[in-house]
Amino acid sequence: MDFKSAYIPIGVGTFHLESAEKAFNDSISLLKELDEGIAFPEEMLLTADKLKAYISSLKPDLAIVQNLTFANAAYMSEILSTFDCPVLLWTLREPVIDGTRLRLNSLTGAFSAANTLRGFGRNFEYVFGSPDENEVKEKISATIDAAKLKKAMHGLKLAQVGHTPQGFGFGRALDLDMLKTFGVTAESIEARELIDKAKTFTDDDVAPYLADAGKRICGLDKIDPKNVCDFARLYKAYSDYVKENNVGALASRCWPDFFTAFGTPVCAVLSILNDLGIPCACEADSYGALSMFAASFLAKKSVFFGDPVSLDEEENTVTFWHCGMAPCSMAREDTGAAAGLHCNRKIGPTLDFGCKASDKVTIFRIGRNPDGSFRFFLSSGKALDKPKQFNGTSIVVRTDTPSKTIVENAVKDGWEPHFVIAPDNIVSRIKALGNMLGIEVLEY
Repeated sequence: MDFKSAYIPIGVGTFHLESAEKAFNDSISLLKELDEGIAFPEEMLLTADKLKAYISSLKPDLAIVQNLTFANAAYMSEILSTFDCPVLLWTLREPVIDGTRLRLNSLTGAFSAANTLRGFGRNFEYVFGSPDENEVKEKISATIDAAKLKKAMHGLKLAQVGHTPQGFGFGRALDLDMLKTFGVTAESIEARELIDKAKTFTDDDVAPYLADAGKRICGLDKIDPKNVCDFARLYKAYSDYVKENNVGALASRCWPDFFTAFGTPVCAVLSILNDLGIPCACEADSYGALSMFAASFLAKKSVFFGDPVSLDEEENTVTFWHCGMAPCSMAREDTGAAAGLHCNRKIGPTLDFGCKASDKVTIFRIGRNPDGSFRFFLSSGKALDKPKQFNGTSIVVRTDTPSKTIVENAVKDGWEPHFVIAPDNIVSRIKALGNMLGIEVLEY
């Protein structure tokens, strides 16, 4: 991904230029730390002509516009008429208040710039403060990450393998909606095509995949050998499809086809692909897979995908579960990524473990309103050190706000029953992404 950000420091030469110069240099140092490839001018842009000359050769994916000093609306108008990308507006704190001259007047410039942004109908991120403030660093970092994700989505191919089961239509994506809202290319393939492909592989063909799985999953030797070998056939079929078609995320049908038409579940295949950097959702939930892609991109880790199945008011926890799919890397150390049998079909291999603890987690979902518009679910907490709660995979989250309130409000608000749990705090980054995409963010 060829991501480009640009620092655009605007102002006029009638303010205290020594203060502006220091802020200019300090800002460049911070921004280079956060994004080493960022574009920045050799000097402060203190005239409209210098601004035009600088931005004429840029095509950024994020513009960080800073009022070094006051600048009138013409500066931001020029930027917006040249670029169609997310904007972070940065106001500097007045360096000295001593009863004498106003050094920068950055804040008045911010009001002028923001009024112009609104006039153009453009959403934007905003940060107030000096380059040495932690809050400023975190806000800029979050905005850069969100802009990188927005860019990555525009290059993403998301595949849906098979159709959603009866009654699971909430995960069924329309390719036009995916492309229009997120820039994501959606494609589909019938589950039987991958099943038929898997059936053609010999034991020798799948030996490397079986060996790889044995390093990731514990207890495959306790599962019926034919099922284990057939699982390896599915592993190769899915891996080949992903590589040959440049698929970056995947939503796969699972039941009943892989039990009835193939005799072996696909849960463990999806689990491994998640750890190989291909976010995968089961039950053909394409918006769930896109949620996983976004969360794993921001957290830089594999993420859990499952249903909220249990609530404990005394512990202030919600348990998320699925019947056999979770990244092997999220398994508790004492059990590892244990293999098991599907809780209803009694066929393996599936995954069967509790997830490890995490001091910070984010609960996330890309959902849809009844009118078809998109919305983001967002909540936070920590994952507790808990063994598996039911047959299958589970993670127990102590939420930052009352768990019962979250559940009651989420149910009444009509959210889909699949959620992503990312082992990191990515709340500010998701909020920035929602703002960039014009999508409502509901925080619980």
